[in-house]
Amino acid sequence: MNVISFIPRRPRGKVHVPTVTLAHGGGGKAMKDLIDDVFVEAFDNPLLAPLDDQARLDLAELACQGDRLAFSTDSFVIDPLVFPGGDIGKLAVCGTVNDLAVGGATPLYLSCAVIIEEGVSIDFLRQIAGSMASTARGAGVAIVTGDTKVVNKGACDGMFITTTGIGVVPAGVELGAHRARLGDAVLVNGLLGDHGAAILCARGDMALQSPIESDCAPLQDLVGALLRAAPNTRFIRDPTRGGVATVLNEIAEAAQVAIEIEESATPLRDEVRGFCDILGLDPLYLANEGKIVAIAPPEEAQQALGAMSAHPLGKAASIIGKVVAGEPGRVTMRTTFGGRRIVDMLVGEQLPRIC
Repeated sequence: MNVISFIPRRPRGKVHVPTVTLAHGGGGKAMKDLIDDVFVEAFDNPLLAPLDDQARLDLAELACQGDRLAFSTDSFVIDPLVFPGGDIGKLAVCGTVNDLAVGGATPLYLSCAVIIEEGVSIDFLRQIAGSMASTARGAGVAIVTGDTKVVNKGACDGMFITTTGIGVVPAGVELGAHRARLGDAVLVNGLLGDHGAAILCARGDMALQSPIESDCAPLQDLVGALLRAAPNTRFIRDPTRGGVATVLNEIAEAAQVAIEIEESATPLRDEVRGFCDILGLDPLYLANEGKIVAIAPPEEAQQALGAMSAHPLGKAASIIGKVVAGEPGRVTMRTTFGGRRIVDMLVGEQLPRIC
């Protein structure tokens, strides 16, 4: 257990202006007031309370939960900052929580570094901080340290956020793309491409009567359920930028195996399918923020599917293919017309500023 000295509750500063100014990044009273009123107010917890330059974590407590530390960092520059199904704050927490979870770790602590553009509304900043706080609580993690910088108007699009996370990997959990073997099943936990389609719609490029919402969600509980049901799962990855196609190519290359997926088994929302048809996009390359790709041994594939299907974030889970004999590093799809097509690694950027 962390031993934290008693820290008397100090008066917290308040922001009395409607927008962020350069003074809020200057290190003085204005910055202290901003941090107190926006971030400490939202993230408040005993490890954050000292507001030192670091959070101090109890090693014995971490060791009780596993035998390895997982450490991940990610930056978020999404455009727009708020989109159907989430915002940059929710995305920043989910992104790092999921990067830890797919390695088999239990996410525990996050840091948050925010670069804010001069002129951003204080109320909007509070909204984003509140979104981060509620998402972190839902994921069972604490935001325990951070940093705030302010840049000139026009130097960034509202704000950029970097989150770094620490988690603990329980003993016996071994995951890696290189572990895929012939006959293994390829699974996903639900409808693909929702995040990428939602962001493009939110930019005003498409006017749809039924807006698509991002699938942005923390996945640590779903991954835990999967690993309990299928403890010999080979590999898990969240298919964000580059989508499912990129993850499958990474697996095939790392394990020097061939993978074949079935178009008819690949779960897609009708709106996303139509959206991609109109724009000439391939949904296999669209980003996801609440999905996983898992490789499970054939004898545990049905247990893995059942565990994901029983979870609220896995209701449309599916076995979409398997590891097959073939050219090492090659990914193919059997189409609904009975033919096969090669599914290459994404070249370039199908949709920039997606996360």
